[in-house]
Amino acid sequence: MKIVLLGYGKMGQIIERIALERGHEIVLKINIDNREDLTESNLRKADVAIDFSTPDSAVENIYACFEANLPIVVGTTGWYGRLQEVKNECLLSNNALLYGSNFSIGVNIFFHVNRILAKLMNDYPAYEVQVEEIHHTQKLDSPSGTAMTIAEDIIANVDRKSEWVNVLAGTPAEEEVLKKEQLLIESLRMENIPGTHTVLYSSEVDEIEFKHTAHNRSGFALGAVFAAEWLEKRQGFYNITDIFNFK
Repeated sequence: MKIVLLGYGKMGQIIERIALERGHEIVLKINIDNREDLTESNLRKADVAIDFSTPDSAVENIYACFEANLPIVVGTTGWYGRLQEVKNECLLSNNALLYGSNFSIGVNIFFHVNRILAKLMNDYPAYEVQVEEIHHTQKLDSPSGTAMTIAEDIIANVDRKSEWVNVLAGTPAEEEVLKKEQLLIESLRMENIPGTHTVLYSSEVDEIEFKHTAHNRSGFALGAVFAAEWLEKRQGFYNITDIFNFK
């Protein structure tokens, strides 16, 4: 399979290594220094694109792939405000896009169990719930897309929560008092943390902690290559959860 890498930072380099190990070929690498190479003719040389760029460039990259009829896997987050617009264009133009807030197999298992746990905890209002995410200091968006997915799945299953509110630790917003129906996502930025996500259910008598800790970025990269293999010959608009057959 011939792959275009859109974004060639730390994640892009790990994806390249794993793709090569799996027998694929990288035919184009786009970063901030060679945006002029993002042309339809160059994109048409590939079978699929994988985007781990920036929130500001992701949608432009997506539309460039649509113009070239190139399936694209999007691991970049922070652009979901335009998700419906992109979905409409994808379906209208008969293209293929798969996106996700996290491509790690372990995180997708975590998502599934989080939904089950939220359904159980809906019957126990004595427990207050919140989400915490910790990432490296280079992460540009807050909260993480993974934390948003976790929070939205809790809100969908816990009747006493109707919206999430993000607070970045160390900012004035940390002192604000939340409304009872709001779900807190607390974001922390620390050096050399690939990603840690925790769901806390706390009552006066005890606390339930549900956590996923990434040791490195390889799990995200492997999942992205796996997603590209899955998407290559498909059309349509997909989420990473469509790959997993959880019951």
